[in-house]
Amino acid sequence: MLSVHTCPLAMLGGKETGGMNVYVRDLALEFSRRGIAVDVFTRSQNAHLPHVMHQLGSHGRVIHIPTGPEEPYDKNKVFDYLPEFVEGVKRFAKDEGIEYDMIHSHYWLSGWAARELRKEWNIPIVQMFHTLGKMKDAVAQRPSERESTRRIEVETEIVQFADRLVAATPTEREQLIKLYGADPGHISIVPPGVDIAHFHPMPQRQARQQIGVGDHDWMILFVGRIEPLKGVDTLIRAMALLAHECPTWVSRLSLAIIGGDPGTNENAEMERLKAMHAELNLGDLVVFLGAKDQNKLQYYYNAAEALVMPSHYESFGMVALEAMACGTPVIASDVGGLSHLVRDGETGFHIPSGDHLALASTLARLLQDDALRCKLGEQATYWAQNYSWVKIGDRVLDVYRRAWQPQIVPTSSRLSPCAV
Repeated sequence: MLSVHTCPLAMLGGKETGGMNVYVRDLALEFSRRGIAVDVFTRSQNAHLPHVMHQLGSHGRVIHIPTGPEEPYDKNKVFDYLPEFVEGVKRFAKDEGIEYDMIHSHYWLSGWAARELRKEWNIPIVQMFHTLGKMKDAVAQRPSERESTRRIEVETEIVQFADRLVAATPTEREQLIKLYGADPGHISIVPPGVDIAHFHPMPQRQARQQIGVGDHDWMILFVGRIEPLKGVDTLIRAMALLAHECPTWVSRLSLAIIGGDPGTNENAEMERLKAMHAELNLGDLVVFLGAKDQNKLQYYYNAAEALVMPSHYESFGMVALEAMACGTPVIASDVGGLSHLVRDGETGFHIPSGDHLALASTLARLLQDDALRCKLGEQATYWAQNYSWVKIGDRVLDVYRRAWQPQIVPTSSRLSPCAV
Protein backbone atom coordinates (compact mmCIF):
# COMPACT_ATOMS: atom_id res chain seq x y z
CA MET A 1 0.00 0.00 0.00
CA LEU A 2 1.12 3.52 -0.76
CA SER A 3 0.10 6.44 1.46
CA VAL A 4 2.74 8.96 0.50
CA HIS A 5 1.66 12.17 2.21
CA THR A 6 0.29 10.88 5.52
CA CYS A 7 1.14 8.03 7.86
CA PRO A 8 -1.64 5.66 8.94
CA LEU A 9 -0.23 5.73 12.49
CA ALA A 10 -0.41 9.53 12.83
CA MET A 11 -2.62 11.28 15.40
CA LEU A 12 -6.02 11.97 13.86
CA GLY A 13 -7.56 15.40 13.46
CA GLY A 14 -4.38 17.11 12.27
CA LYS A 15 -4.01 19.12 9.09
CA GLU A 16 -3.44 16.08 6.88
CA THR A 17 -4.88 13.27 8.99
CA GLY A 18 -8.39 11.91 8.87
CA GLY A 19 -10.50 9.17 7.36
CA MET A 20 -7.88 8.05 4.85
CA ASN A 21 -5.42 7.32 7.67
CA VAL A 22 -8.02 5.17 9.42
CA TYR A 23 -8.90 3.39 6.18
CA VAL A 24 -5.31 2.45 5.35
CA ARG A 25 -4.52 1.37 8.89
CA ASP A 26 -7.66 -0.69 9.46
CA LEU A 27 -7.67 -2.36 6.06
CA ALA A 28 -4.02 -3.33 6.56
CA LEU A 29 -4.90 -4.71 10.01
CA GLU A 30 -7.75 -6.75 8.54
CA PHE A 31 -5.47 -8.27 5.91
CA SER A 32 -2.79 -8.92 8.53
CA ARG A 33 -5.33 -10.85 10.62
CA ARG A 34 -5.94 -13.03 7.57
CA GLY A 35 -2.26 -13.82 7.15
CA ILE A 36 -1.86 -11.48 4.16
CA ALA A 37 1.42 -9.57 4.33
CA VAL A 38 1.03 -5.80 3.95
CA ASP A 39 3.72 -3.14 3.71
CA VAL A 40 2.43 0.44 3.89
CA PHE A 41 4.92 2.92 2.47
CA THR A 42 4.69 6.55 3.57
CA ARG A 43 6.96 9.59 3.59
CA SER A 44 9.14 9.96 6.68
CA GLN A 45 8.13 13.11 8.58
CA ASN A 46 10.22 12.55 11.70
CA ALA A 47 13.88 11.58 11.58
CA HIS A 48 13.65 10.30 15.17
CA LEU A 49 11.05 7.64 14.41
CA PRO A 50 12.10 4.15 13.24
CA HIS A 51 11.83 3.81 9.49
CA VAL A 52 10.14 0.43 9.91
CA MET A 53 7.32 0.10 12.46
CA HIS A 54 5.55 -3.19 13.24
CA GLN A 55 2.19 -1.82 14.39
CA LEU A 56 -0.18 -3.37 11.86
CA GLY A 57 -0.52 -6.83 13.31
CA SER A 58 1.77 -9.80 12.85
CA HIS A 59 1.89 -9.45 9.05
CA GLY A 60 1.80 -5.67 8.62
CA ARG A 61 4.45 -2.94 8.63
CA VAL A 62 4.61 0.81 8.12
CA ILE A 63 7.75 1.85 6.27
CA HIS A 64 8.82 5.49 6.40
CA ILE A 65 10.77 6.47 3.30
CA PRO A 66 12.98 9.59 3.60
CA THR A 67 11.54 11.91 0.95
CA GLY A 68 12.58 15.54 0.99
CA PRO A 69 12.63 17.20 4.42
CA GLU A 70 11.98 14.69 7.25
CA GLU A 71 9.33 16.93 8.80
CA PRO A 72 5.72 17.94 8.12
CA TYR A 73 5.64 19.46 4.65
CA ASP A 74 3.13 20.93 2.21
CA LYS A 75 1.67 17.86 0.50
CA ASN A 76 1.48 19.62 -2.86
CA LYS A 77 5.23 20.28 -2.72
CA VAL A 78 5.82 16.60 -1.90
CA PHE A 79 5.09 15.92 -5.57
CA ASP A 80 8.54 17.28 -6.49
CA TYR A 81 10.15 14.61 -4.30
CA LEU A 82 8.15 11.64 -5.58
CA PRO A 83 11.04 10.22 -7.65
CA GLU A 84 13.06 10.06 -4.41
CA PHE A 85 10.15 8.27 -2.71
CA VAL A 86 9.85 5.75 -5.54
CA GLU A 87 13.57 4.98 -5.48
CA GLY A 88 13.40 4.52 -1.71
CA VAL A 89 10.56 2.00 -2.05
CA LYS A 90 12.39 0.11 -4.78
CA ARG A 91 15.56 -0.01 -2.72
CA PHE A 92 13.70 -1.30 0.36
CA ALA A 93 11.97 -4.07 -1.62
CA LYS A 94 15.26 -5.11 -3.23
CA ASP A 95 17.15 -5.14 0.07
CA GLU A 96 14.37 -7.22 1.68
CA GLY A 97 14.13 -9.58 -1.31
CA ILE A 98 10.36 -8.94 -1.58
CA GLU A 99 8.24 -9.42 -4.67
CA TYR A 100 4.86 -7.72 -4.24
CA ASP A 101 1.68 -9.01 -5.87
CA MET A 102 -0.40 -5.83 -5.79
CA ILE A 103 -0.10 -2.08 -5.35
CA HIS A 104 -3.00 -0.39 -3.56
CA SER A 105 -2.43 3.35 -3.81
CA HIS A 106 -4.25 6.02 -1.83
CA TYR A 107 -4.66 9.65 -2.94
CA TRP A 108 -3.28 11.19 -6.10
CA LEU A 109 0.36 11.45 -4.96
CA SER A 110 0.44 7.72 -4.29
CA GLY A 111 -1.17 7.01 -7.66
CA TRP A 112 1.69 8.76 -9.45
CA ALA A 113 4.23 6.75 -7.44
CA ALA A 114 2.34 3.53 -8.18
CA ARG A 115 2.75 3.99 -11.92
CA GLU A 116 6.52 4.36 -11.57
CA LEU A 117 6.72 1.24 -9.40
CA ARG A 118 4.60 -0.76 -11.85
CA LYS A 119 7.12 -0.05 -14.59
CA GLU A 120 9.66 -2.15 -12.70
CA TRP A 121 7.45 -4.64 -10.86
CA ASN A 122 4.82 -5.27 -13.56
CA ILE A 123 1.95 -5.79 -11.11
CA PRO A 124 -1.59 -4.35 -11.01
CA ILE A 125 -2.54 -1.04 -9.44
CA VAL A 126 -5.73 -0.55 -7.44
CA GLN A 127 -6.32 3.16 -6.80
CA MET A 128 -8.54 4.91 -4.27
CA PHE A 129 -8.55 8.72 -4.31
CA HIS A 130 -10.45 9.39 -1.04
CA THR A 131 -11.12 12.94 -2.26
CA LEU A 132 -11.25 14.35 -5.79
CA GLY A 133 -9.63 17.64 -6.75
CA LYS A 134 -12.42 18.67 -9.11
CA MET A 135 -15.03 18.12 -6.41
CA LYS A 136 -13.05 20.18 -3.91
CA ASP A 137 -12.81 22.96 -6.49
CA ALA A 138 -16.57 22.81 -6.99
CA VAL A 139 -17.21 23.76 -3.33
CA ALA A 140 -14.22 26.08 -2.82
CA GLN A 141 -15.35 29.42 -1.39
CA ARG A 142 -12.06 31.25 -1.91
CA PRO A 143 -9.26 31.00 -4.51
CA SER A 144 -6.87 29.76 -1.82
CA GLU A 145 -9.07 26.69 -1.32
CA ARG A 146 -8.79 25.54 -4.92
CA GLU A 147 -6.62 22.57 -5.81
CA SER A 148 -3.55 22.80 -8.01
CA THR A 149 -3.76 22.28 -11.74
CA ARG A 150 -1.10 19.60 -11.33
CA ARG A 151 -3.34 17.59 -9.00
CA ILE A 152 -6.21 17.66 -11.49
CA GLU A 153 -3.92 16.62 -14.34
CA VAL A 154 -2.36 13.74 -12.37
CA GLU A 155 -5.75 12.49 -11.16
CA THR A 156 -6.94 12.43 -14.77
CA GLU A 157 -3.89 10.37 -15.77
CA ILE A 158 -4.33 7.93 -12.87
CA VAL A 159 -7.95 7.28 -13.84
CA GLN A 160 -6.71 6.12 -17.23
CA PHE A 161 -3.77 3.92 -16.20
CA ALA A 162 -4.94 2.25 -12.96
CA ASP A 163 -6.08 -1.35 -13.36
CA ARG A 164 -8.99 -0.85 -10.96
CA LEU A 165 -10.50 2.21 -9.28
CA VAL A 166 -12.27 1.99 -5.92
CA ALA A 167 -15.14 4.40 -5.37
CA ALA A 168 -16.60 4.68 -1.87
CA THR A 169 -20.14 5.36 -3.12
CA PRO A 170 -22.23 5.35 -6.31
CA THR A 171 -21.93 9.15 -6.27
CA GLU A 172 -18.14 8.99 -6.39
CA ARG A 173 -18.36 6.46 -9.22
CA GLU A 174 -20.44 8.91 -11.25
CA GLN A 175 -18.00 11.72 -10.46
CA LEU A 176 -15.08 9.64 -11.73
CA ILE A 177 -16.95 8.90 -14.94
CA LYS A 178 -18.35 12.36 -15.66
CA LEU A 179 -15.50 14.55 -14.39
CA TYR A 180 -12.49 12.38 -15.28
CA GLY A 181 -13.67 10.13 -18.09
CA ALA A 182 -13.18 6.90 -16.14
CA ASP A 183 -14.13 3.60 -17.75
CA PRO A 184 -17.22 2.41 -15.79
CA GLY A 185 -16.02 -1.17 -16.18
CA HIS A 186 -12.85 -0.39 -14.21
CA ILE A 187 -14.64 0.99 -11.14
CA SER A 188 -15.65 -1.04 -8.10
CA ILE A 189 -17.86 0.49 -5.41
CA VAL A 190 -16.55 -0.51 -1.98
CA PRO A 191 -17.19 1.72 1.05
CA PRO A 192 -14.72 2.03 3.90
CA GLY A 193 -15.29 -0.09 6.98
CA VAL A 194 -15.48 0.46 10.71
CA ASP A 195 -13.92 -1.40 13.62
CA ILE A 196 -17.13 -2.53 15.33
CA ALA A 197 -15.13 -4.19 18.11
CA HIS A 198 -13.74 -0.77 19.05
CA PHE A 199 -16.64 1.49 18.15
CA HIS A 200 -19.71 0.12 19.89
CA PRO A 201 -22.48 1.39 22.18
CA MET A 202 -21.79 1.80 25.89
CA PRO A 203 -23.81 3.40 28.71
CA GLN A 204 -23.80 7.15 28.13
CA ARG A 205 -23.07 7.85 31.77
CA GLN A 206 -19.95 5.65 31.64
CA ALA A 207 -18.73 7.45 28.51
CA ARG A 208 -19.34 10.86 30.07
CA GLN A 209 -17.39 9.93 33.16
CA GLN A 210 -14.43 9.06 30.97
CA ILE A 211 -14.32 12.54 29.41
CA GLY A 212 -15.68 14.67 32.26
CA VAL A 213 -19.14 15.56 30.95
CA GLY A 214 -22.00 15.98 33.42
CA ASP A 215 -24.87 13.49 33.46
CA HIS A 216 -27.48 16.12 32.61
CA ASP A 217 -25.50 18.03 29.99
CA TRP A 218 -26.18 17.98 26.28
CA MET A 219 -23.07 17.61 24.13
CA ILE A 220 -23.10 18.08 20.37
CA LEU A 221 -19.97 16.73 18.67
CA PHE A 222 -17.88 17.54 15.63
CA VAL A 223 -14.87 15.40 14.71
CA GLY A 224 -12.65 16.08 11.71
CA ARG A 225 -9.98 18.18 10.09
CA ILE A 226 -10.35 21.92 10.53
CA GLU A 227 -10.68 23.17 6.97
CA PRO A 228 -13.31 25.24 5.14
CA LEU A 229 -14.98 22.37 3.28
CA LYS A 230 -15.93 20.76 6.62
CA GLY A 231 -18.47 23.55 7.24
CA VAL A 232 -17.71 24.01 10.94
CA ASP A 233 -18.76 27.67 10.66
CA THR A 234 -22.28 26.50 9.78
CA LEU A 235 -22.36 24.47 13.00
CA ILE A 236 -21.11 27.37 15.14
CA ARG A 237 -23.78 29.66 13.69
CA ALA A 238 -26.41 27.00 14.43
CA MET A 239 -25.26 26.84 18.06
CA ALA A 240 -25.45 30.63 18.33
CA LEU A 241 -29.01 30.51 17.00
CA LEU A 242 -29.98 27.82 19.53
CA ALA A 243 -28.52 29.91 22.35
CA HIS A 244 -30.59 32.89 21.19
CA GLU A 245 -33.84 31.00 20.63
CA CYS A 246 -33.56 28.67 23.65
CA PRO A 247 -31.63 30.62 26.32
CA THR A 248 -32.62 28.16 29.07
CA TRP A 249 -30.55 25.49 27.29
CA VAL A 250 -27.28 27.40 27.44
CA SER A 251 -26.30 26.18 30.90
CA ARG A 252 -26.44 22.52 29.84
CA LEU A 253 -25.64 22.66 26.11
CA SER A 254 -22.18 22.57 24.51
CA LEU A 255 -20.49 21.89 21.19
CA ALA A 256 -17.22 19.94 21.37
CA ILE A 257 -15.01 20.40 18.31
CA ILE A 258 -12.35 17.70 17.97
CA GLY A 259 -9.67 18.34 15.38
CA GLY A 260 -6.72 20.59 14.66
CA ASP A 261 -4.61 22.29 17.30
CA PRO A 262 -6.35 25.30 18.87
CA GLY A 263 -3.11 26.37 20.53
CA THR A 264 -1.25 27.21 17.30
CA ASN A 265 -1.63 29.67 14.45
CA GLU A 266 -0.77 27.14 11.75
CA ASN A 267 -4.35 26.67 10.54
CA ALA A 268 -6.03 29.74 9.06
CA GLU A 269 -9.44 28.09 9.29
CA MET A 270 -8.99 27.45 13.00
CA GLU A 271 -8.16 31.10 13.51
CA ARG A 272 -11.23 32.14 11.52
CA LEU A 273 -13.47 29.88 13.59
CA LYS A 274 -12.01 31.13 16.87
CA ALA A 275 -12.61 34.71 15.73
CA MET A 276 -16.23 33.82 14.89
CA HIS A 277 -16.58 32.20 18.29
CA ALA A 278 -15.37 35.38 19.99
CA GLU A 279 -17.49 37.67 17.82
CA LEU A 280 -20.65 35.69 18.61
CA ASN A 281 -19.70 35.72 22.32
CA LEU A 282 -20.35 31.99 22.67
CA GLY A 283 -18.04 31.38 25.63
CA ASP A 284 -18.18 27.79 26.90
CA LEU A 285 -21.04 26.95 24.54
CA VAL A 286 -18.37 26.00 21.97
CA VAL A 287 -15.15 24.28 23.06
CA PHE A 288 -12.16 23.55 20.80
CA LEU A 289 -10.56 20.34 22.06
CA GLY A 290 -7.87 19.81 19.41
CA ALA A 291 -6.89 16.41 18.06
CA LYS A 292 -7.71 13.33 20.12
CA ASP A 293 -6.28 9.82 20.08
CA GLN A 294 -8.72 7.46 18.39
CA ASN A 295 -8.79 5.28 21.50
CA LYS A 296 -10.67 8.12 23.21
CA LEU A 297 -13.08 8.91 20.39
CA GLN A 298 -15.47 6.10 21.30
CA TYR A 299 -16.18 7.85 24.61
CA TYR A 300 -16.94 11.16 22.89
CA TYR A 301 -19.25 9.47 20.38
CA ASN A 302 -21.13 7.64 23.13
CA ALA A 303 -21.35 10.74 25.33
CA ALA A 304 -22.81 12.93 22.59
CA GLU A 305 -26.46 13.55 21.82
CA ALA A 306 -25.54 13.79 18.15
CA LEU A 307 -22.57 13.99 15.82
CA VAL A 308 -22.81 16.74 13.23
CA MET A 309 -21.05 16.66 9.85
CA PRO A 310 -21.94 19.94 8.08
CA SER A 311 -19.49 19.33 5.22
CA HIS A 312 -19.74 20.98 1.82
CA TYR A 313 -18.08 17.91 0.29
CA GLU A 314 -17.37 14.47 1.71
CA SER A 315 -16.34 11.48 -0.38
CA PHE A 316 -17.60 9.14 2.35
CA GLY A 317 -17.59 10.27 5.99
CA MET A 318 -15.87 7.70 8.19
CA VAL A 319 -16.47 9.78 11.32
CA ALA A 320 -20.21 9.44 10.74
CA LEU A 321 -19.83 5.67 10.45
CA GLU A 322 -17.83 5.48 13.69
CA ALA A 323 -20.49 7.51 15.52
CA MET A 324 -23.30 5.34 14.17
CA ALA A 325 -21.47 2.20 15.26
CA CYS A 326 -21.52 3.71 18.77
CA GLY A 327 -25.27 4.26 18.56
CA THR A 328 -25.09 8.03 18.09
CA PRO A 329 -27.44 9.76 15.62
CA VAL A 330 -25.74 11.77 12.88
CA ILE A 331 -26.90 15.06 11.38
CA ALA A 332 -25.09 15.47 8.08
CA SER A 333 -25.11 17.62 4.98
CA ASP A 334 -26.89 15.95 2.09
CA VAL A 335 -23.71 15.76 0.01
CA GLY A 336 -21.43 13.10 -1.45
CA GLY A 337 -20.91 9.98 0.60
CA LEU A 338 -22.95 11.32 3.51
CA SER A 339 -26.09 11.14 1.37
CA HIS A 340 -25.59 7.36 1.12
CA LEU A 341 -24.13 6.61 4.54
CA VAL A 342 -26.55 8.52 6.78
CA ARG A 343 -30.12 7.33 6.26
CA ASP A 344 -32.42 10.31 6.64
CA GLY A 345 -34.99 9.68 9.36
CA GLU A 346 -33.51 6.26 10.17
CA THR A 347 -29.96 6.75 11.49
CA GLY A 348 -29.97 10.53 11.61
CA PHE A 349 -30.99 13.44 9.41
CA HIS A 350 -29.87 15.19 6.24
CA ILE A 351 -29.66 18.99 6.04
CA PRO A 352 -28.78 21.28 3.13
CA SER A 353 -25.09 22.16 3.05
CA GLY A 354 -24.40 25.58 4.58
CA ASP A 355 -27.90 25.99 6.06
CA HIS A 356 -27.42 26.87 9.74
CA LEU A 357 -31.14 27.51 10.19
CA ALA A 358 -32.04 23.97 9.13
CA LEU A 359 -29.22 22.59 11.28
CA ALA A 360 -30.40 24.50 14.37
CA SER A 361 -33.97 23.33 13.82
CA THR A 362 -32.88 19.69 13.45
CA LEU A 363 -30.70 19.88 16.55
CA ALA A 364 -33.58 21.34 18.56
CA ARG A 365 -35.88 18.55 17.40
CA LEU A 366 -33.38 15.90 18.40
CA LEU A 367 -32.54 17.43 21.78
CA GLN A 368 -36.18 17.65 22.79
CA ASP A 369 -37.10 14.08 21.88
CA ASP A 370 -35.34 11.40 23.94
CA ALA A 371 -37.32 8.59 22.31
CA LEU A 372 -36.34 9.76 18.82
CA ARG A 373 -32.65 9.95 19.74
CA CYS A 374 -32.79 6.45 21.20
CA LYS A 375 -34.57 5.03 18.16
CA LEU A 376 -32.17 6.63 15.68
CA GLY A 377 -29.19 5.46 17.72
CA GLU A 378 -30.34 1.85 17.82
CA GLN A 379 -30.98 1.85 14.07
CA ALA A 380 -27.60 3.48 13.46
CA THR A 381 -25.80 0.71 15.35
CA TYR A 382 -27.64 -1.93 13.36
CA TRP A 383 -26.86 -0.21 10.04
CA ALA A 384 -23.16 0.13 10.87
CA GLN A 385 -22.79 -3.66 11.14
CA ASN A 386 -22.94 -3.75 7.33
CA TYR A 387 -19.57 -1.98 7.30
CA SER A 388 -17.52 -4.33 9.48
CA TRP A 389 -13.96 -4.72 8.21
CA VAL A 390 -14.52 -8.45 7.79
CA LYS A 391 -17.18 -7.73 5.17
CA ILE A 392 -15.32 -4.82 3.58
CA GLY A 393 -12.06 -6.79 3.50
CA ASP A 394 -13.78 -9.52 1.46
CA ARG A 395 -14.95 -6.93 -1.05
CA VAL A 396 -11.52 -5.31 -1.40
CA LEU A 397 -9.92 -8.71 -2.02
CA ASP A 398 -12.48 -9.25 -4.76
CA VAL A 399 -11.29 -5.98 -6.35
CA TYR A 400 -7.73 -7.31 -6.26
CA ARG A 401 -8.83 -10.50 -8.00
CA ARG A 402 -10.53 -8.43 -10.68
CA ALA A 403 -7.32 -6.44 -11.16
CA TRP A 404 -5.46 -9.70 -11.71
CA GLN A 405 -7.97 -11.15 -14.21
CA PRO A 406 -6.19 -9.88 -17.35
CA GLN A 407 -3.12 -11.87 -16.23
CA ILE A 408 -5.33 -14.95 -15.64
CA VAL A 409 -3.66 -15.61 -12.30
CA PRO A 410 -5.46 -18.14 -10.07
CA THR A 411 -6.87 -16.52 -6.94
CA SER A 412 -5.42 -19.11 -4.58
CA SER A 413 -1.86 -18.66 -5.81
CA ARG A 414 -1.86 -14.90 -5.43
CA LEU A 415 -4.04 -13.91 -2.54
CA SER A 416 -3.69 -16.45 0.26
CA PRO A 417 -1.20 -15.59 1.57
CA CYS A 418 0.42 -12.78 -0.41
CA ALA A 419 2.22 -9.49 -0.06
CA VAL A 420 0.13 -6.45 -0.92
